[in-house]
Amino acid sequence: MAFAQLLESFRPTPESIPPSYPTYRRHHPKGLPVHIHPLDPVGFLLRGAQIYPDQLAVVHPDVPKPVAYTYAVWTQRVQNLAYALIEAGIKPGDTVACIAPNSPMIADAHHGVLAARAILCPINTRLTKADVDYIIDHSQAKLILIDWEYEHLIKGTKLPTIVCQDTGRYGDPYEAFLSSGRKFSQERGWGGLVAEANEDAGSMLCYTSGTTGRPKGVITTLRSSYLAAIANASETQMTRESTYLWILPMFHAAGWTYPWAITFSQATQITLRAIQFPLIWNHLLNSGVTHYCGAPTVQIGLVNAPQCRPLPRKVTAIVAGSAPTAHLIGQLEKIGINPVHVYGLTETLGPFTKNYYQPSWAKLSHEERSKLRARQGHSFNTAEEARVIEPIPEDVKGHVEPVDVPRDGKTVGEIVTHGNIVMKEYFRDPAATKKAFRGGHFNSGDLAVWYPDGSIAVVDRSKDIIISGGENASSLAIEQELSEHPDILEVSVVARPHIKWGERPMAFVVLRHDGEKKWAGRLDEFAADLKKHAKKRLPGFACPEWVDVVQELPKTSTGKILKTQLRKIVAKL
Repeated sequence: MAFAQLLESFRPTPESIPPSYPTYRRHHPKGLPVHIHPLDPVGFLLRGAQIYPDQLAVVHPDVPKPVAYTYAVWTQRVQNLAYALIEAGIKPGDTVACIAPNSPMIADAHHGVLAARAILCPINTRLTKADVDYIIDHSQAKLILIDWEYEHLIKGTKLPTIVCQDTGRYGDPYEAFLSSGRKFSQERGWGGLVAEANEDAGSMLCYTSGTTGRPKGVITTLRSSYLAAIANASETQMTRESTYLWILPMFHAAGWTYPWAITFSQATQITLRAIQFPLIWNHLLNSGVTHYCGAPTVQIGLVNAPQCRPLPRKVTAIVAGSAPTAHLIGQLEKIGINPVHVYGLTETLGPFTKNYYQPSWAKLSHEERSKLRARQGHSFNTAEEARVIEPIPEDVKGHVEPVDVPRDGKTVGEIVTHGNIVMKEYFRDPAATKKAFRGGHFNSGDLAVWYPDGSIAVVDRSKDIIISGGENASSLAIEQELSEHPDILEVSVVARPHIKWGERPMAFVVLRHDGEKKWAGRLDEFAADLKKHAKKRLPGFACPEWVDVVQELPKTSTGKILKTQLRKIVAKL
C-alpha cells in the first residue's frame, strides 16, 4: 500500500486527533529575558505541526498493523504522552526508560519525555537481561516504556511499566496510556505544559556499548541535543522533501540526534523494527528514501544483498560507528549512494565531524578519491574544532594545557574536542567524568593524524595499535588495505604475540559468497594470496602473519566489531 493510501485509510484513535486551531506553544517560565528562549529540540516538532500540519511525519509500514501520522496528529500524540507521564508521577529531572525497536513509540518518547521535562533513557534491545537490569537500576528510572517483543528483559521489575503492542489501535496498552494523557490534560493543550527554563538540563541518558566493563551513562542536555540536531540536518542537506529511513537504532546514542534532525527539517520518517535487507531495498527503490544512517557493517550487508542495484535517485548514507574502508565508500558510490562519512561517539551525541567533499577530488582516480573520503574530516558547523593532541596521561594531576601534534599527516595523537556537542557528564560517575575531561577537553581515546588542511584521520583506538619490532602498526590502516582484496567481505585485525617481533598482526576474515566457493578446501592458499596482496600495499611489519577465515565476526549490539572477543581467541592460540 502506498503511503498516501495508508495515510488516507488508517484511522488514529480519536484522542490522537488534535482540536481545531491548536496552539503549538508551551508555557514559558517567568523571569526569562526577552532576548532568550532556552534551546529545546521539542520546539522543532511544534514548528513542523504549525507550518505543515498535513505533512506525513511518521509511517510504520512493515508490520501487521501499519500506521501513518501527519505532523498534526503525531504532535497531538506526543502531547498526550507528556501529560500521561506527568499523571503517572514523572517529575522534572526524572528518568524514563524506553526499550523498543525503531517504531512510533520510541519516536514519540524522544519528544514526549522531554516535553514532560524528564530525561529519556533509551535502552539497547540487544543487551542481556543482566545488562538491562543494571542500566534500569543505575539510571534511577521511574517508569519503563517497553515494546511487547522485549518484555522478557524486564521480568520481575517493580517499576511502573507501559507495554506497547505496536498497533496504534484501541486495545493496545500504550494507546490507552496516551488516551489517559489526553483526558488528564483537560484540553489545556501545549499551553498547559511548561517549557524547561534551563537549556543545560539533561535530555538524554544513553549508555555506552560497554565492550569492556559496565556501560557508562552519558548525560546530554537540551542545548546540545538542539544544536547537534541542527548540525546533522544541515550537514546532510535534509529538507521537507526528504524521507529518512530508520536503519540505525534510535536507542543508539539517541539515533545520532536524527529524531530531532528530522523534525527540524520537517521531513518524513519511515520506521523499521529490524534490519532486513529486502525491506530496506524495497524502500530505497520504491518509497522515495533520501537519507539513512548506518555503521559500515550495515553498509557492507546492503551493497552485498541480492537486491542491490543502481538507485533511481541519489540517496545520502550517513556512515559512522567505525571507520569505513575506502573500498566500501567506492562500492556505495557506484550504486548511487552518496556516503557522508561522519565521526563521533556517544559522548559527542553521535557525529560531530564530517568528511567535506572537495571539488578538486573529482580529478582523482576512484581509488584515490575513496581514500580521501575515508578520513574523518572537520568539525560540524555547530561544534568546536576537533584537535589532535599529544595524549594526556590518565593519571595526570592539576591543569595540563593540550599540545597539538604537527599537521603533517604522520604524527599520531589523540582526538579531543569541547563545546556545544559534548556530553555534560557520565551519570553518577564523577571519577570517569574527570578522567574524560582532563586538560579541559573531552579525550576520545581515538588515535589520529592531522593533515595540513585541518582534516583528521583516525588511525586506531589506543588499545588497538599493534607494536611490532618497535614499529606502531595501525589495525585500521591494515584493514583498509586488506579490504581491497576482491574476495573479502569483512576483515578485522588484532595483535598476536610473536616470539621475535613482540607482536604481529592477525587477520580475521569473512569471505564473500563467491570467495567461499572459489577458495573452498583451499584456505591456506587464500591466506597466502592475501599476504601477497598485503605485501604490495603495506610495510613488512604491518602485513598479517596469520589469517583465519571465519563465518562471522563478533559484534556489539550496535554493529561494532568486538576486538576484545578476537583478542580472547588469540590468547588461546
